Amino acid sequence: MAMIADKAGVGAGTIYRYFENKEVLINELYQELEQRLYAYLMQGYYPDKPIRERFIHLGTAILRYCISNPLDFRYLEQFHNSPYGVVHRRDKIFGEADEQDVYRELFEEGVAQQVIKELPLVVLFALAFGPLITVARDHILGFVIMDEALIGLTIAACWDGLKR
Repeated sequence: MAMIADKAGVGAGTIYRYFENKEVLINELYQELEQRLYAYLMQGYYPDKPIRERFIHLGTAILRYCISNPLDFRYLEQFHNSPYGVVHRRDKIFGEADEQDVYRELFEEGVAQQVIKELPLVVLFALAFGPLITVARDHILGFVIMDEALIGLTIAACWDGLKR
C-alpha cells in the first residue's frame, strides 16, 4: 500500500479512506477493469446470431482490447493467476458468480446445440482464452504483430479447436 500511495503522490492513510485494505483495492480495480472489458466486448454483440459468429466477435474483441490496453491486460492476467483470481474464475466457470458470463452462456448453448465439443467448461475456456492470452502477451512483447488479418486467423483457429 505504501508503494501505491507513493506512486499516487498521497499518504498511505489517504488510500485507506477509500479502500479498507489491500484485498479490497485489488478486487475493486479488477472489477473496474472487468466492467471496461465487458462493455467493449458487448459493443455490436448480438445474442441471437449464430454461435460461431458470436464466438468470432467475442474473441476478436477480447484480443483487440488486450493488445490495445497492455496495462489492463497485464493486471487482468496477474489477477487471474493470483489467489484472488482463482476464486473469481471458479465462480465464473461453475456459475456461482452474481451475473451470467457471456462466454459460459455461449459454450453451454453451443454444447447443447452440438455445435461445440462436449468438454468440461474449464477446457473450453482454456481452448478459447489460452491462445488469446499467449498471442496478446507476445504482441505486447514485440514477438509478433497482431494485425487484423492475423487476429482473424487466430480467432478462426481457436474456433476450429472448439467446434464439433
